[in-house]
Amino acid sequence: MPEKKKPNVLIILTDQLRAQVLGYSVDPDNQTPNSDKLASKSVNFTNAVSGMPVCTPFRGSLLTGQRPTTNGMFMNDIQLDTMAVTMGKIYSKEGYDTGYIGKWHLDGNGREKFIPPGNRRQGFQFWMANECTHDYNKSVYYDNNDPTPKVWKGYDTFAQTDAAIDYMSSKKESKNPFLLVLSWGTPHDPYGSAPEKYRKMFSPENINLRPNVPKDMYDDVKKKIVGYYAHVAAIDDMIGKLIQNLKETNQLENTIIVFTSDHGDLLGSHAAYKKQQPFNESIKVPMLFYVPESLEIKPGDRNAMINSEDILPTLLGLSGMSIPKSVEGINYRKYTEGKDDSLGKETVIYCVQPFGEWNKFKSNGREYRGLVTGKYTYVKDLKGPWLLYDNDADPYQMNNLVNKANYAELQANLDSRLVKRLKVNGDDFLDGMYYVKKWGYPVDNSGTVPHRGK
Repeated sequence: MPEKKKPNVLIILTDQLRAQVLGYSVDPDNQTPNSDKLASKSVNFTNAVSGMPVCTPFRGSLLTGQRPTTNGMFMNDIQLDTMAVTMGKIYSKEGYDTGYIGKWHLDGNGREKFIPPGNRRQGFQFWMANECTHDYNKSVYYDNNDPTPKVWKGYDTFAQTDAAIDYMSSKKESKNPFLLVLSWGTPHDPYGSAPEKYRKMFSPENINLRPNVPKDMYDDVKKKIVGYYAHVAAIDDMIGKLIQNLKETNQLENTIIVFTSDHGDLLGSHAAYKKQQPFNESIKVPMLFYVPESLEIKPGDRNAMINSEDILPTLLGLSGMSIPKSVEGINYRKYTEGKDDSLGKETVIYCVQPFGEWNKFKSNGREYRGLVTGKYTYVKDLKGPWLLYDNDADPYQMNNLVNKANYAELQANLDSRLVKRLKVNGDDFLDGMYYVKKWGYPVDNSGTVPHRGK
């Protein structure tokens, strides 16, 4: 009897998609029927966080299963160690065909430069990717071994989806399973660049903003968020297209699908934009694991605090593969099976070195470490306790309880648990520039690694 083929793996990765914006997360203004349908058939980690909510740090953790303080990927525009033990290398060694399509942001040698085959591609064999661009209608990429830059036709989220479908379809008769990462650049700003069809679906006057958006920002936030929703609606259509193709090619029931994002988007909440800060709009991300019925894991909501470094070991567990010793994250397979409820009670969030729009020297950014549980968010900076929220009583995090007498015992408990977790992780929580110097990163006067453009 022939050996059963291992499951395919499709990772659908968005950029800057906060968990709260999806229909299944009960956003009143945005309908995402395809994501909703996928969620209804998936393990839905409702408390998923991006441990360090920035592009490169998340991607480094996704590929290695390590925290940013371990692999050094705590800023954008730096290079992941070419000798790292990564997802692409692990699955390749196990006989998988591996492919990567879209935004990479792990090379650090120029945002539109050719990344040649070899260790800089971290084990991915098929390659239609680029380091980083946010020009979604004139998006540059490189096609496998060709060093000549090409441009995706039209809106790149659509073109990349078509490329992913072609890749997966080409594997339907293959003896080897595939691992494919489809990495969209959207819904990251610029928010107004989705196709007109989607931009017409939303209007500023019909937007209900979150209560933690200051009133003096309403007009600007509403203009931005309609463009954000337009990108999300386009993404949702592409999710439907991917699932339909897997059904038509009879691959769906042997494919594990992960749908997630590298971080969220504040979009005016707490008077801020984009990411990096420790608020829920920034750290909370969608995290769906569609698991074939043969694995006998029931779909439904799970409340464990799954983090970025946990995705790789969980995938390896679901794929029936051993987990390398270099991996620090948690394998949630037994948890999803209902066999271990001890996992995921709390997790740690980080800002090792605040940079870019939220840099420490010009924009009041700050280093932090935080403990997130199902109920509380507790964060300290280098000066001491900074934030404490009861997320059940205060879901928009508008009432900071830190250093209030009535919560002193709770704060002390959360602080001791955070300190213990940092000690276990080998994290001394020092000034960000210490880590910059340790890893030898060249930074400008804002503490940011300048990207090399083209």
